[in-house]
Amino acid sequence: MHDSEISRAAAILRDGGLVAFPTETVYGLGANALSEPAVARVFEVKARPRFDPLIVHIARMDWIPRLTAEFSSVARRLTDRFWPGPLTLVLPKTAAVPDLVTAGGPTVAIRVPDHPVALELLRVVDLPIAAPSANPFGRISPTCAGHVRDQLGSQIDLILDGGPCRVGVESTVLQLTPQGPLLLRPGGTTLEEIEEVIGKVEVPHAWRAGLAEQVLVSPGTLPRHYAPRTALALRAGETDSNWDDQLGSSVRVGLLAFCPGDQTSRFAQVEVLSHTGDLREAAANFFEALRRLDAAGLDLIVADVFPEVGLGRALNDRLRRAAHA
Repeated sequence: MHDSEISRAAAILRDGGLVAFPTETVYGLGANALSEPAVARVFEVKARPRFDPLIVHIARMDWIPRLTAEFSSVARRLTDRFWPGPLTLVLPKTAAVPDLVTAGGPTVAIRVPDHPVALELLRVVDLPIAAPSANPFGRISPTCAGHVRDQLGSQIDLILDGGPCRVGVESTVLQLTPQGPLLLRPGGTTLEEIEEVIGKVEVPHAWRAGLAEQVLVSPGTLPRHYAPRTALALRAGETDSNWDDQLGSSVRVGLLAFCPGDQTSRFAQVEVLSHTGDLREAAANFFEALRRLDAAGLDLIVADVFPEVGLGRALNDRLRRAAHA
């Protein structure tokens, strides 16, 4: 990507415009996080409810004291290990962060993305950038520039094309509280990796049940999210046919399969996420495959449940929310 395109994107952001840009997780819809009118445009374009907070992206650690009132030794250990990367920390905010960014709450979500285009853009603009996923609110996340153009293209000032996203699911969101760390959203950094660095992390009961908190401090925690337009059902294994008992033979069903298996002719279309059963490969392919099934004119998408370990935890979280009625 030419420096002139990055410079143009930075100028648009400084002037209050919107720029979609790639990260290692998904494409983000960026605005100057310190400008409330710019951030308001993000909510308008996405049709996003204002009670759902945004993640602030930075490239330099000297922005940390300007955005958060407290940066503990635990936070330092996590950032030393995982930044740049798909880990977002929720920390007490300073007065410099507009309330619109944090949904009126006292905390701000911050991360450093691990993508050369995102990092260069953040360095050149030298501003914190609020950037939720660049798609209509609640729908399938974009993992290439074409997805952004198809869904939001005419409403965005510029789209930076950095190729397909390497990780393919959103960042993990971790809140650091006086009582200990809380996993608010599983994502591209696994719970196991985090616990190797800081020890036990609490997984709140509300997250386990797939329920949103009354006061949101993290994006991606509403009961329904990441959803295709086609109805989605989950199966716990190839012998789980509960969904099939209620369907007639004329219903067109697609399968989102973790890995190859006994995929019968019952399915009109099958998308296999990993031919080797690799969770990282499955995560990288997840939203693209779900998008293809959603565009196939099906009556129902059936999705395999993943092993509840590593990135499987994040993928299951996306599936539960996408299937929530």
